Amino acid sequence: MYYPDELIEEVRTKNDIVDVISGYVRIQKKGSNYMGLCPFHNEKSPSFSVSGSKQIYHCFGCGAGGNVFTFLMNYENYTFQEAIKELADRSGVTLPEIENSAQAKKEADKKAVLLEINKEAAKYFYYQLRQEQGKIGYRYLSGRELSEETIKKFGLGFANKTSNDLTLYLKKKGYTDEQIIQAGLATADERYGVHDKFWNRVIFPIMDINHRAIGFGGRVMGEGTPKYLNSPETPVFDKSRNLYGLNFARTARKNNMILCEGYMDVIALHQAGFTQAVASLGTAFTPGQANLLRRYAENILLSYDSDGAGTNAALRAISILREAGLTAKIIDLKPYKDPDEFIKNLGAEAFQERIDSAENSFMFEVRILEQQFDLHDPEGKTKFHREIAKKLCQFSEEVERDNYTQAVADRYLIGYENLRKLIHSYAAKTGLAKPIERPKSGVVQKNRPEENIRKNQRLLITWLTEEPHLYNKIKAYLSAADFTDELYGKVAIQLFDRLGKEGFSPAGIISLFQEESEQREVAELFDTKLEMLATPQEKEKAFKDVLIKVKENSLEYYSGRLGSDVTAINQVIEGKIALENLKKTHISLQV
Repeated sequence: MYYPDELIEEVRTKNDIVDVISGYVRIQKKGSNYMGLCPFHNEKSPSFSVSGSKQIYHCFGCGAGGNVFTFLMNYENYTFQEAIKELADRSGVTLPEIENSAQAKKEADKKAVLLEINKEAAKYFYYQLRQEQGKIGYRYLSGRELSEETIKKFGLGFANKTSNDLTLYLKKKGYTDEQIIQAGLATADERYGVHDKFWNRVIFPIMDINHRAIGFGGRVMGEGTPKYLNSPETPVFDKSRNLYGLNFARTARKNNMILCEGYMDVIALHQAGFTQAVASLGTAFTPGQANLLRRYAENILLSYDSDGAGTNAALRAISILREAGLTAKIIDLKPYKDPDEFIKNLGAEAFQERIDSAENSFMFEVRILEQQFDLHDPEGKTKFHREIAKKLCQFSEEVERDNYTQAVADRYLIGYENLRKLIHSYAAKTGLAKPIERPKSGVVQKNRPEENIRKNQRLLITWLTEEPHLYNKIKAYLSAADFTDELYGKVAIQLFDRLGKEGFSPAGIISLFQEESEQREVAELFDTKLEMLATPQEKEKAFKDVLIKVKENSLEYYSGRLGSDVTAINQVIEGKIALENLKKTHISLQV
């Protein structure tokens, strides 16, 4: 789907970034910008900057940044097209109907119809819960101590005992048997024909992150089987890539997510104030769901059932979360089975205490492993120590492995040196130990020569953005080709073309980049911190020094590519002349 650049720019300019962001984040004027707590990471001191003049935002803490489109894409998890539509609606801009290929239109139309059917079904189930036939469902939910507000928030409903109730309703709305079956709401057989998939069940609508019904879960009333029934896979519902409750949890802005097993656990936790709770959808936790969680939090708290099945599920989830680069901790629910029971009996304050004391996932794994051995028997104890050594080999970073070795040695009264030797011995025999990667130092990274080169290029772009009149004074010495980083060069081309033109805003340049990672980096280019200097003379010297460094690096860069490359040869010749002239020239920063 494509919108013309002119239309995208019209939508952007009619949505002031300060107004939009202030609807989500509390920001206050500080100097020429607005500052607030970053909504994309946990912080106590404001590092989130919003510039009304540049129409961009940038967090000096986590690096998040971009324009008004980027903000909605990150905060609401919208696609670029969804962000455009949202802001167009907000500002009264009419978007044209986009012509797609016949096949793409067919697929989009099919999904749109399925979403419409699900929306109608969700409304129908919700209505039935409040009718005479739905009293059994309402009593069940009330008995689980859910408030009317919670029932409404999650759109809970009821499927009647009759087996074709919903099908008849949807057909009256104009949908065909085939469409209703494709939506996963009906099945067909020779004996009963087309009939409802859900009947005599309390219904839990499953929403995507944009609050659209994509499927349903149903809890049977009485002794029927299965106890819980979920929608099948459909073109709009992929169980392995969605999480129940994520439509609410993604905006909780906590520093963690709580992963549960069931719908009621999620609902009970949300009602108790733990709005970061989500659950997998009737299936085992998947890598796709782990990647989904990674968008919103780095720390995942597992709140699985405390029985054997829950423990095994937690062990599987830990492995998947670790592979996805997420940190996991285990919430101890004992003496209760699940979060719902725990909250009902001990309350929210006690649950928060369990969160605060959640167990490190690796130590949890070792504790469960311990149960397989008789530690009173020397042979059993030795086998246990060997298994620990085997598990410790999974840490590729030496510092991390050493920290866990020390922790395990302390807890199980194993000599640290003995355990370390056992790890090395086991790794040597089996080759299980991954190559050691020394921990990266952010300080070293920042002091690398190439990073200093990039920093000077960032400083120059920021300076020209804040004082556009300077470009006319230096354009004889500078070209976009002097920005040797590929992304920086692309930005410089657009910047130099727009500087001095009426209505110029760096936010318009950000819109040209589709990848979120590029938008972050471009935003940083326009918002690099400039050193505060006391006098105009100091400022002039600092500006010229940065400009000379950019030119010198450009000359060195293209000199290293001399040969048959005519472009590089020309760039070096022109660069030498420009650099010599630049060094002789005084550049005033006055308008």
